Amino acid sequence: MHMNGSELVIRCLQEHGTDIVFGYPGATNLALYDALYRQTAVRHVLTAHEQGAAHAADGYARATGRVGVCMATSGPGATNLVTGIATAMMDSVPIIAITCNVTVDSIGKDSFQEIDIFGITLPITKHNFLVKDIRELRGVMDAAYAIAAGGRPGPVLIDIARDVTTAEWTEEMEAAYEAAKREDKNRDGRVLSADEREDASVWSAGAKTAGSAVSTAAGAVRTATAKAFRSILKKAKRPLLLVGGGCVISGADEEVAALAEKIDSPVCETLMGKGVYSGTGERYLGMVGTHGTKAANAAIAECDCLIALGVRFSERVTENNPGWCAQASILQIDIDAAEIDKNIATSAYAVGDVKEVLTALLPEIPEAKHVTWMATNKKRFAEDLAERAAIYNDRSTTALTSQWMALLLDDMTGGNCIITTEVGRHQMDVAQNYRVHSPRQLLTSGGLGTMGYGLPAAIGAAFGCPHTRIINVAGDGCYRMNMNELSVAAKYRLPIVEIVCDNHGLEMVRHWQHVYYNDRYYQTSFEDHADYVKIAEALGVPAVRVATRDDARKALTRALSKDGPMVIVCELR
Repeated sequence: MHMNGSELVIRCLQEHGTDIVFGYPGATNLALYDALYRQTAVRHVLTAHEQGAAHAADGYARATGRVGVCMATSGPGATNLVTGIATAMMDSVPIIAITCNVTVDSIGKDSFQEIDIFGITLPITKHNFLVKDIRELRGVMDAAYAIAAGGRPGPVLIDIARDVTTAEWTEEMEAAYEAAKREDKNRDGRVLSADEREDASVWSAGAKTAGSAVSTAAGAVRTATAKAFRSILKKAKRPLLLVGGGCVISGADEEVAALAEKIDSPVCETLMGKGVYSGTGERYLGMVGTHGTKAANAAIAECDCLIALGVRFSERVTENNPGWCAQASILQIDIDAAEIDKNIATSAYAVGDVKEVLTALLPEIPEAKHVTWMATNKKRFAEDLAERAAIYNDRSTTALTSQWMALLLDDMTGGNCIITTEVGRHQMDVAQNYRVHSPRQLLTSGGLGTMGYGLPAAIGAAFGCPHTRIINVAGDGCYRMNMNELSVAAKYRLPIVEIVCDNHGLEMVRHWQHVYYNDRYYQTSFEDHADYVKIAEALGVPAVRVATRDDARKALTRALSKDGPMVIVCELR
């Protein structure tokens, strides 16, 4: 066997089904790029910036459900990944970031482009590794995939010393690794992944046990949990399902629909849970919280039993209101035991994968009918829809708003695309007004709120779902962050429509200055008059500026009919 460390990395990528990586070469990772050059199974996409590579890996992972991979060199290349890694961590997205550091004997000596990326990323990764010995590399690669995708998913960083990428991986090392794998088996003969070794648990009240004890404990725990859920649901007169990102990750949309049907409950969602229950479904109420719908927030205020599935109860959901949903019993299911009772006290809970827990619980849950409760909520949501329709069909003005653009997208795409967004007013308008039909159809930075996320995420989604139209909705402030990634969309002729809501400033921050700072507007207006159409065209993407609703409709019709990318700059008033 003649293989160096870099070739071993590429082989491991292939073994784990990775067909594409996003990255940027530099001095310390050149051996990795040489290994990529000498094979064809793993495709590399050169982004305009390392942050773009991290967000593209994230978008790929969210759109496909598979692990996304990005690469960067040492020093600034590695630190440029940090925002993308933190974005993935906050939203539980499985990505692997592979960086290469200086040689082993140079680590800690302030060498050129040396940075302790291992230490920097400790708080923003699910796990990270510093590889200084070729004998560790194979195991680290396998563990990284298991950790990134297992349990509650998240980012993993692998920092490899430069000389490890060129060291020889021998037949003896391969044999030793295979022997170690054979020894690391549970009693059923199945190899435990690194993630399972770290987080072995059953869905339970936080039980941490492994091996044969799991099956013994699980029966008693499940019986107790089912009894508690059944007792509370049996008494409920106004139940409400709240679905979050954990439902998307576990693929629990069918089970959620079945539960809602069985207990005759309406369904609301968090930003990360959009698409779990279709936005056109008869039980749908929309998003809850600070930027939620009237119908969803009214249901939260009146329900007597809230079933929270894959939800972490962030302050954008609860608005830090100590009386939030205080009138209701709270049933929570989440794969992460740390989320139970962290922000909201529960009446009963189960720790585990939402899909698996619901599959086990559904036969135990009693059927119910709540005719009056359902009718009340349907009426409220119908009123919300009527308000939107009035705005969309208003003929008294031709002015463009980000809300109207979201309604236009909803009308013209019929849900047959993937929507990515940046962060700000336009993001919330899309969340409120675009009816998402299925999971992994809306990709947005929820936890970290990362400006500049949407366009590179759209690029990642386009590679992961090559036959799907991708639309990124951006504000002009966010667009400025990573608009250089348009060059990637142009190079690969990706089917991305970039919609820039141009109000010449930072709309949401400006609104806060209005509300909280007595209209002391400062540094939230753009006075440079940047021409986004010319910038897009210079980067190889056709673009148009529109200022009326008719022109916006015509431009979107044209963009949706094109094979490649297009930018639509919307002059907001």
